[in-house]
Amino acid sequence: MRKTILVLGAGLVAKPLVQYLLNQREFKVIVASRTLEKARKLIGNAPNGEAHAMDVADTESLSSAIAGVDLVISLVPYIHHVTSARLCVRHKKHLVTTSYVSDAMRTLDEDAMKAGVLFLNEIGLDPGIDHMSAMKIIHRIQASGGKVTEFHSYCGGLPAPEANTNPFGYKFSWSPRGVVLAGRNNARYLEHGKIIEIPGKDLFDHYWSLHINGIGNFEAYPNRDSLSYIDLYGLKGILTMFRGTLRNMGWCRTWKKMADLGLLDDAKKHDFTQKTYHQLLGELVRSKGADVRGDLAAYLGLDTRSDVIERIEWLGLLDERTPEMKEGSALDLLVEVLIEKLKYRNGERDMIILRHEFEGEYPDRKEKITSTLVDYGIPNSDSAMSRTVGLPAAIASRMILEGKIPVTGVHIPILPEIYEPVLAELEGHGIRFAETAEETIYGDKLHH
Repeated sequence: MRKTILVLGAGLVAKPLVQYLLNQREFKVIVASRTLEKARKLIGNAPNGEAHAMDVADTESLSSAIAGVDLVISLVPYIHHVTSARLCVRHKKHLVTTSYVSDAMRTLDEDAMKAGVLFLNEIGLDPGIDHMSAMKIIHRIQASGGKVTEFHSYCGGLPAPEANTNPFGYKFSWSPRGVVLAGRNNARYLEHGKIIEIPGKDLFDHYWSLHINGIGNFEAYPNRDSLSYIDLYGLKGILTMFRGTLRNMGWCRTWKKMADLGLLDDAKKHDFTQKTYHQLLGELVRSKGADVRGDLAAYLGLDTRSDVIERIEWLGLLDERTPEMKEGSALDLLVEVLIEKLKYRNGERDMIILRHEFEGEYPDRKEKITSTLVDYGIPNSDSAMSRTVGLPAAIASRMILEGKIPVTGVHIPILPEIYEPVLAELEGHGIRFAETAEETIYGDKLHH
């Protein structure tokens, strides 16, 4: 009997996932989106696809839709995942998401096991491919009698070098609001046995440069809580555990200053109807209005010719025009501005970089392994971000429905029975890692 998959959301990363599943003719694929036209566009003329209009906030409609399928893939904002998950428990359906496991999702582990279903989360790029590719090497080191003593992992979704055409060195290939909100996250990691804690307000003070061969230098800064992965990855006793985000140079200083301005504030609501951007920014820096640019620089402790001031000016935040948005928070307004200014033009490619660095210790030697994935989008077609987020989730969904992942409860893809076949199939789609290793044996160095 044909299995049915419900895909919630038709946004930036949905297309490769939906296309992959439609190509598996044994599946029926229903795409549900608030905007019916978006869902229809994804389904196209596929005979095994259906497009439905649905608001995931309408729990009754959502429950009815979930009851009639075998597996749900949630690509909507993470705040809606737990509602879907509870309904999946009720109706005994599998669930797949590309988002981090929240505390609320984690509490459903036992319920999902009792219902005999799998809730597979963090099966995108970051999180997702990062976990799977890391576990493959960690398990290999451990199987050879080694112990991982240091692990650094970095990931960034960026414009390809030829599409890097704005002062921010960034364009949106996923949720613009998600990118901005990520700049407020607390972070912590382990460095040489010491726990480093960074409050969200200080996140962008804490960065360094990383060189990727053949591409250039990038800024790396901490991504959320790296410590939570020590036990999940089976790395008890590790000395350094760091997961970070990669951005082009200048990103961290700029976002630190934009946060200092209050542009990441989401609490206070403003009326934007009677004011220009110039006036609004003037209010933020308590300017008298005669020289807002100069007052902005003074407020931030910068020279008026600073690259940070130039980026803020390039966004149009010193323009004498009124925002299209009538009311909202400073963060709402910033997101609206960024969506317009930091978008990909026709024919431009994005690029994703995922880099792992391991140090392994064996009884007779040390080993340093570097594993790097660089993937580029296809001009006027799928972005690298949509492929690397969507395809792992699609492949895992197929495997679940084929009975190839015999686990239940709340999981992330760190089990060999999940990561080995998913990574192997991704290689067939051109998503593959380049690996280098350097061994030290009694003072000698060997490269291979």
